[in-house]
Amino acid sequence: MTNAYSFEGLLIISLLVICTCAYMRRVPRLKQWFLSERKGLLGVFYKASIIGTRLHIGVALTCSLMAFYVMIFK
Repeated sequence: MTNAYSFEGLLIISLLVICTCAYMRRVPRLKQWFLSERKGLLGVFYKASIIGTRLHIGVALTCSLMAFYVMIFK
């Protein structure tokens, strides 16, 4: 079980948000409904989707490293 208040938990949750928002950006109906706001609370999800699509190689590598860390060291 990952504690959300630890550094590892914060990293895992942020990676999951970035990956989920990047996926939602590729689905047209979800993009119109969920990622149309660029400011405020929903703007965080919009910015996470931008990070996920522009830095997809880095995000994928970080997700793989975090999965390896969780499976082996935790």
